[in-house]
Amino acid sequence: MLVSLVREHTEQMKPPRALWVPFDLGRPMGAPDAPEFQRKVLQSGLELLASDRGPVLADFPEDAPGEAPGDMSGWVCPVNLAPAAAEADGLHQALIKEMASLRPWFDLNFENKGRTVVGVGGIDIDAAANLIVDFIQDQEIPSPREDKPLPVMLKFSAEDLKAWYLEAATAQPGATAGELADWFWNETVAGSALLKMAATMRASEHKGLQALGGKGIVPRHYEDLVPTKLG
Repeated sequence: MLVSLVREHTEQMKPPRALWVPFDLGRPMGAPDAPEFQRKVLQSGLELLASDRGPVLADFPEDAPGEAPGDMSGWVCPVNLAPAAAEADGLHQALIKEMASLRPWFDLNFENKGRTVVGVGGIDIDAAANLIVDFIQDQEIPSPREDKPLPVMLKFSAEDLKAWYLEAATAQPGATAGELADWFWNETVAGSALLKMAATMRASEHKGLQALGGKGIVPRHYEDLVPTKLG
């Protein structure tokens, strides 16, 4: 039985039994220190073994603990961001400015901890951000890696961008996972870019992109933020 974090890979592999989970890359059980929730994930996967035919690819119906919107009153981002600039300068320029303001905090967090989870896509963070913006503007762009299709690279780039932002934000300690998620999806240009990317995917004729935009980019708690109209 396979627990899948990237649905597109699993659809190509066609393992006998697989459970797709809508969690961050590197967290197939959803969240640390949540044994009851992890047990629920395992139980859902084991139940697939009862199927008499395969391959089976089922979706886990819940988000990981801590992904719900949080109370932001006890924590502030180390940088005063201005998402409204996205309308004046264009999405790409606004994202560049925002990342430049957060980069010293990402570097500080890396210096203090000596590690990062950013880099799953195999391209640097600026290239990942550019890929997301380029896709919003032109859905026919090629994948930046010959060995990975575009939907997979978009998923990896989205995860890397989100992880980069959250690591920068945690240079200022004290935030819960819910507070960080609420900040990212509601207050950053990067969050706006991923919401637009999800909307663009959902409008695509490519079934893989449709599926990824529907379930693989935006947590369920923030579904109402995805634009219903493009442009």
